[in-house]
Amino acid sequence: MSPDPNFETFDAEAVNAKHNRELYAARQKIHPKRASGSFRSLKWVIMAITLGIYYITPWLRWDRGEFAPDQAVLIDMASRRFYFFFIDIWPHEFFFVAGLLVMAGIGLFLVTSTVGRAWCGYTCPQTVWVDLFLVVERFFEGDRNARIKLDAAPWAATKLIKRTSKHVAWLLISLATGGAWIFYFADAPTLLKDFVTGNAAFVAYATVGVLTATTYVFGGLMREQVCTYMCPWPRIQAAMLDEHSLTVTYNDWRGEPRTRHAKKAIAAGEVVGDCVDCNACVAVCPMGIDIRDGQQLECITCALCIDACDGVMSKLGREKGLISYSTLFTYNQNMAIATANGSGSAIQPELVRPQGRLAAGVQHFNWRNVIRTRTLIYTAIYGLIGIGLLLALFMRSSLDVNVLHDRNPQFVQLSDGSIRNGYQIKILNMRTEPRSFRIALDGLQGATLKLEGSDLGQGEGQILDVKANQLRNVRAFVTLAKDAIAAKTSDFTIRIVDTASADTVTANVRFEAPSGTGQ
Repeated sequence: MSPDPNFETFDAEAVNAKHNRELYAARQKIHPKRASGSFRSLKWVIMAITLGIYYITPWLRWDRGEFAPDQAVLIDMASRRFYFFFIDIWPHEFFFVAGLLVMAGIGLFLVTSTVGRAWCGYTCPQTVWVDLFLVVERFFEGDRNARIKLDAAPWAATKLIKRTSKHVAWLLISLATGGAWIFYFADAPTLLKDFVTGNAAFVAYATVGVLTATTYVFGGLMREQVCTYMCPWPRIQAAMLDEHSLTVTYNDWRGEPRTRHAKKAIAAGEVVGDCVDCNACVAVCPMGIDIRDGQQLECITCALCIDACDGVMSKLGREKGLISYSTLFTYNQNMAIATANGSGSAIQPELVRPQGRLAAGVQHFNWRNVIRTRTLIYTAIYGLIGIGLLLALFMRSSLDVNVLHDRNPQFVQLSDGSIRNGYQIKILNMRTEPRSFRIALDGLQGATLKLEGSDLGQGEGQILDVKANQLRNVRAFVTLAKDAIAAKTSDFTIRIVDTASADTVTANVRFEAPSGTGQ
C-alpha cells in the first residue's frame, strides 16, 4: 500500500530538536558597563577590603613566644591546631568552629531577611573575583561598547594581543588566589620559598593548581552562570524573604508606561511614566537581566542598576529612585496610591512634573520596618551564640586531663596482698610555655601513686614536666593496701596542679578490687 501524499509523517527527532531549541539557548555573553554612583563606590571599597584581607592575612605576624608559630592566622594540620591572633583552638575545642559556622548561617538568614541578597551582591567570593576580573577586562579591551565591537571583529593581531593579555592577567590573579590559600596552612615565607624552589609537598602544588583553575573558570569564563545555575542560594532565599525585606525594585507605578519620546506623548495628552527606556539599568547589570521585568532568580541585589538609573534621572531633572531598594509592602502601598491618583499603573504627569517631584502621599522605606519578629529572633539567636562562644573562650582552662583505667587486667594483686590499678594519664598543656605539674590523689585514703619510669618515689612528690603546646601521656599506678580496701569499687579523684600558677584540673576515676575484698 503506497503512502498517502497528503498525509504528513511524524518526525519525532525533528519535533524534539525544535522543542529543545525553544527551551534551551546558547549563552549570550554579557558585557556589563562600568557604573558610577554610591553603590558602585561601596562595592569598590568592599572589594578592596575583602581582597586585602584574603591576600595579606597569611603574612601577618603574631608573637606567641619561642614555642609556638608566629603567623597570625594559621591552620596547622600537622599539629591539629588553629591559630587566630591571640586565640588558639585545639581539636577538642572544635565546637568553637562549629559555633562560628552556625553564626555565619544565622547571619546570612538575618541579612537576607532584611536587605535581600546583599551577601551575593557585595561580599560573595564569586562576586568579588568577577568584579576584579571585569576591571582587568576593561583595562585591556575597553568598556562595554568596545568589548562588544571586539567580539564581533575578525581575529587580528590587535584582538589577539588584547585577548591574550587579558587571559594571562586572569591566570596570574588565579594563581595568586590559589597561592594565598595554601599560605594559611603553613608558615607563609617558608612555604613560598619551598614552593618556588620546587621543594614544597605535592599537595601544595595540587591545591594551587585546582584553585587556579576554578578561579579562572568561575570568575573569568562562567561568571553569572555560577550564580544562576551552580549556587543554591537563589533557590533558598525565597524562604528568607517576606513583604518587609529590602530588594532592588523597579517602581513601575512611577515608570510605566515607559517611552523614549515623553515630550511628544505628554503634548498629545498621553499618560507617561518616568522611565525613558534608555536600558542603562540593563547595560550595567553583571547578570544581564532587566530589573524592569520584576524580581528574578538571577538578581544578586548589587544595586548597580540603581546607580545607573539615578544618573539618568539626575540628567533629566527628575526625582531619583525610579529603581530603588524597597519592600513589597512599600511597593504595594505606592501602587495603590498611583492607581488612585492616575490612570492604570502610572501617576498623572501633572502630579509628577513640571517640578520633578513625586506626588504627595508616596511612601518611602522606613528602616524601622526592619525591626520585626523574624529579624529579632535571628538577632537574638546570633547574639546568644556569640556571647556563649566568647564566655567559653575566656573561661576555658589552659590545662586539660584525661584518665583512662586499664581494661585488662583491671587490677593486680601484689605479693603482700595489696591491690594495684593501672591508669593512662593524658595531660594537655595548652600554653605556649613548658609547665610542671604535681599529681595527687583525693578521696582514696591510704593509696599511693607511682608514675612509670619515675625515680621520685611515691606520694605527693610526683612531678611531671609537659612541653609547650603538647600532650603528654604517662602510665600511673595506684596501690592500696589490703586492709585499706573498703569495697570492690571505690571512686576517687586524680588532681593535677601547676606548680607555678596553682592552676588545677581534676579527673574522677574508679579503683577496682577483687570481689569479697573489704567486705
